[in-house]
Amino acid sequence: MNIQRIEKDIQQISMFNETPEAGVTRFSYTEEDQKAREYLIREMKALGLTVTVDGAGNIRGKRQGKFTEASTVMTGSHIDTVPNGGKFDGLLGVVLGLEALRTLEEENIQTDHPIELIIFAEEEGVNFGTPMVGSKALTGEITSEDFKNLKNPKGQTLYETLKAFGLDPDAINIQGLKEGEVKAMIEVHVEQSKVLESEGLTLGVVEKIAGVKRYLVEVEGVANHSGATPMNLRQDALSGAAKMIASLDELTRIYGFPTTVATVGRILCEPNAINVIPGKVSFTLDIRDVQSKGIDLVFQQFKQIFEEVLDVYDLMGNITQTGEAPVMELSSLVRDALRKNAEELHIPHRTMNSGATHDACILRSHTEVGMLFVPSIEGRSHVPQEKTSYEDIEMAGEVLYRTLLDLAVSEKKGKIPGADTIKFY
Repeated sequence: MNIQRIEKDIQQISMFNETPEAGVTRFSYTEEDQKAREYLIREMKALGLTVTVDGAGNIRGKRQGKFTEASTVMTGSHIDTVPNGGKFDGLLGVVLGLEALRTLEEENIQTDHPIELIIFAEEEGVNFGTPMVGSKALTGEITSEDFKNLKNPKGQTLYETLKAFGLDPDAINIQGLKEGEVKAMIEVHVEQSKVLESEGLTLGVVEKIAGVKRYLVEVEGVANHSGATPMNLRQDALSGAAKMIASLDELTRIYGFPTTVATVGRILCEPNAINVIPGKVSFTLDIRDVQSKGIDLVFQQFKQIFEEVLDVYDLMGNITQTGEAPVMELSSLVRDALRKNAEELHIPHRTMNSGATHDACILRSHTEVGMLFVPSIEGRSHVPQEKTSYEDIEMAGEVLYRTLLDLAVSEKKGKIPGADTIKFY
């Protein structure tokens, strides 16, 4: 595995960027996205991969194995970014998968099972408000009819955007994964947190993906003149909402588990004027944990405080659940293979959980899924300062390559001859 080639790929693809002076901005189905796709498809075809693009824009490049009808071993990630994001999020998993396939070709290794690189479309959900569109389309969670209801800020539907991008969105309804098509899926991703760096570790093998419940909290009072209304006669929606929000940190620490996290990420205040007492405030509440009970415990305590504040401040309000995702445990088969290879290479690592959901997790109902995390320096991600060391990336590539080889061998045959002796760095 050639680390210089990996670095070149990352640098080259990062140039396909709408904001070169302020991080990386590469939304799905844009000119920048198209250039990145062309680069990657060109590299995939140079390796002799069979390349297909489905109606949602997912790119799949398959290297045939000895048994062409066998289930595939898949790896990959996404290439779209948030506004002014970093150059490693998503892209790292794609480039490492590409380099693994290059190494297979250079070493002339034939696997029993096909190995496939996948580049998922619209993972971030920036354009149409729904994350992981590509993987959800691939698994049948959303259809072309759903594409017609998803709109970007310009009012264009995803269905129209896909057509304008030269894709056939209706085709996705018959292009989904078939039962038994994929033997296993591995996604390498930057950690996007500080855990690995704080512990001086090189890799993290993901065991569970946190579940999440999201709520919209609405607090309603009476808008009034800020100078003429005495404090004891106010029904200030913002003062009440502030009490609720301020309580969240402490109640999560007290009533949740060490793995529970809770966040208020967006606040809207009306009428949002300097000389008017706020009449209405709404805010989001996002609670996550790898133990579903932790989510419920924190919400129950928050709801109690919510009701108490409404009473004290003479306010009205309601809480509406807007989304939910269950706790996911990833495949022990893939997890054990990743750990085995990290141990054999004497790479410092740990088993850990992920607070964020990734494309690979969406495939969990169809195949054995595993994830490998690489440290984010200072825990920074989704920002221009996002960075991961190439030394750590090289080690992740090692483990990915060897694990793909392990999984791509027929259960009856054992290891591929010569695979253990190959040097990648």
